[in-house]
Amino acid sequence: MSMKTLLCIGGSSGIGAALIEQLAEDHQIYVASRTAPVFTHPNVHHVVYDVNNAQTDLLTAIGPIDKFAYFPGSINLKPLSMLKMEHFKEEMQLNFFGLVEAVKAIYPQMNEHSSMVFFSTVAVQTGMPFHSSIASAKGAIEGFTRALAAEAAPKIRINAIAPSIVDTPLAGRLLNNEKKVEMIAERHPLKRVGNAQELANAAAFLLDEKNGWITGQILAVDGGKSVLSL
Repeated sequence: MSMKTLLCIGGSSGIGAALIEQLAEDHQIYVASRTAPVFTHPNVHHVVYDVNNAQTDLLTAIGPIDKFAYFPGSINLKPLSMLKMEHFKEEMQLNFFGLVEAVKAIYPQMNEHSSMVFFSTVAVQTGMPFHSSIASAKGAIEGFTRALAAEAAPKIRINAIAPSIVDTPLAGRLLNNEKKVEMIAERHPLKRVGNAQELANAAAFLLDEKNGWITGQILAVDGGKSVLSL
């Protein structure tokens, strides 16, 4: 049986790197990112790509694709009074417009029974102060996920994951000392911060054709934060 092809936009570190490491043995993986992935393997190929200046021809050159994951994200937590319109536009470009550009480019080359996974945030469902710009951009992803899942069925399954804070380089400044980690962990019913491998496990589950009756879903992987009251 031939290997499945996975395209990751971003993923040179954090959740993406954990997913790549998990799937490298039995997938041909293309990582389209500004920097090379931290995990190296003969089946992992790097494509220099910037979602803010997307050259989507680099993606279409990959050929037929079985699985797609989009990892670029941001954590820009500020009160509305400190946010300029440029901040909202930057969040939308990185999180949403970059995703749409990539999906439009590769959509014709997705194989039958293929799958896509995007990333949202717990802050879309659960209102949180200082999250207006990122929650807006990720909310667009959730709407896009459901609408495109309906349009793409039955050929392509499309789902998204909505995590709370995860211990990755992106969240480094929020988790840069033990006291901060303890305070954030305490706000979650499971009393800890998530890790990259747990989110990668969820992404691998949704991408796997064995779980082929799941589409249009927003999977909360958030330590119970979105649904359980402390």
